[in-house]
Amino acid sequence: MVINTNLSAQSSAQLLMQSSTQLSKSLARLSSGSKITSPADDSAGLAVSMKLTAQMGRIDAATNNVGNAISFNQTQDGYLQKVGDALDRMSELAILAQDVTKSSDDRALYNGEFTTLAAFISAVGDKTFNGVTLFNETNNVGMTVTSDSDGNAFVMKGVDLTNATYTTLVGTFTGGVQTGGDNILDFGSAQTALKDVQSAISQLATDRAGLGSNIESLTMYGDQLGTLKNNLSSANSRITDVDVAQESTAYAKYSILVQTGTAMLAQANALPQSVLKLLQ
Repeated sequence: MVINTNLSAQSSAQLLMQSSTQLSKSLARLSSGSKITSPADDSAGLAVSMKLTAQMGRIDAATNNVGNAISFNQTQDGYLQKVGDALDRMSELAILAQDVTKSSDDRALYNGEFTTLAAFISAVGDKTFNGVTLFNETNNVGMTVTSDSDGNAFVMKGVDLTNATYTTLVGTFTGGVQTGGDNILDFGSAQTALKDVQSAISQLATDRAGLGSNIESLTMYGDQLGTLKNNLSSANSRITDVDVAQESTAYAKYSILVQTGTAMLAQANALPQSVLKLLQ
């Protein structure tokens, strides 16, 4: 028997330290809800998780972009619905002005309403959405919307209320004064105005159809982003989220090992005392 080197105590102390380390890890996992509380726990898993988390963040940003673009198109369509109502009424007025029983004074009254509606359409062309013009030649070329986490873009069909189809009919307004545009002050002018209104209605139908396809496509992109995020979140969860039932079992195991290890270390430290009996 020796007293300078207590191998039993050293072995017990080492095993106790290992059990205590595992118990600390188990406590950290249960309290954080994550099974990777340190890069040492799963270095490869941590690297993958970081990439997935970053991609999910980009997906959230792209989803916001798509949602704002849908709102942009819906706002455009809301204005165009009213433009459509105005054009419908202008076409009626152009027909009424061709009534041979109407006097020039009657036509002047019709023309007053016709011009007011033209001013409304012209004013809509200057409307904005969060400072971005809703209807101009730039939008007619197309606006790009980031549609995924890799920065790919969807090009929206635009609407240009300043193109010739509309301006030939309504002209331009500066300080409430009309420049150009049609009128229905006489029979011939009313016929010309009717043709221009019909062209504008046809163009408006095309524009609204384009907005409809924009909204439909953007909605699909939004749904796709949502599905992708759910799948990535599920994959990330398998890597990082702790299984509480499994970890609770491990915690109970290491807790018992720590308690028994502590008791056995105390016993191992007491063994050299038996040497005293040999010295009596």
